[in-house]
Amino acid sequence: MTEFEYKEEDFLQLAGLQHFTFCRRQWALIHIEQQWEENVLTVKGNLFHEKVHDGYSRERRKNVIISRGMPVHSRSLGISGECDVVEFVRAEEGISLPGQEGKYILYPVEYKRGRAKITDEDRMQLTAQVICLEEMFLTEISRGYLFYGETRRRECVEITGELRAECRRLLQEMHQFYARGYTPKVKKAKKCEACSLRELCLPKLENRRNVAQYISQYMESD
Repeated sequence: MTEFEYKEEDFLQLAGLQHFTFCRRQWALIHIEQQWEENVLTVKGNLFHEKVHDGYSRERRKNVIISRGMPVHSRSLGISGECDVVEFVRAEEGISLPGQEGKYILYPVEYKRGRAKITDEDRMQLTAQVICLEEMFLTEISRGYLFYGETRRRECVEITGELRAECRRLLQEMHQFYARGYTPKVKKAKKCEACSLRELCLPKLENRRNVAQYISQYMESD
């Protein structure tokens, strides 16, 4: 049985998976309704990523080739984007690379401004990068890394079957939302306070509007 593949024109942004995992409404406001607002956290995050890479580049450090800003895609997930860093580490059990001696294993490294999270949005983004690289290089990748700027620590993430399955499930849901042009309703939570779209999302105003709609419908039925 052939695995379903998305057409290139139907690809979604890989980085959107982190938004979707964090908050489906936030993702829809950004990626469907094309709304965006900066706050202090998003500005700091952008500046942090600019320090990591400014466009695509590659360098060698002993037995490691470091690729920055590398474009990636997956037809099975229907996404495209770029990796902050992909490390090609020379190893006998690796794969051959065009123009390079020896064999290499691959590890994506995603850079984040803050610190490690309990929730899975960063791990989901890293898992999607791993699947993209596996498809592009016809290899298997067992782990990736998350580097957090606030703690200056690199966290190793084992890319388990559970992470892969959840990544695919979330992306199927994203494609369904996008095809429908569907923006979920507000579900106010503590995380809303730090969201850059808080004023655009207007959770309090939407709640009032829902009450107004209820009253209007009640009056009409009466």
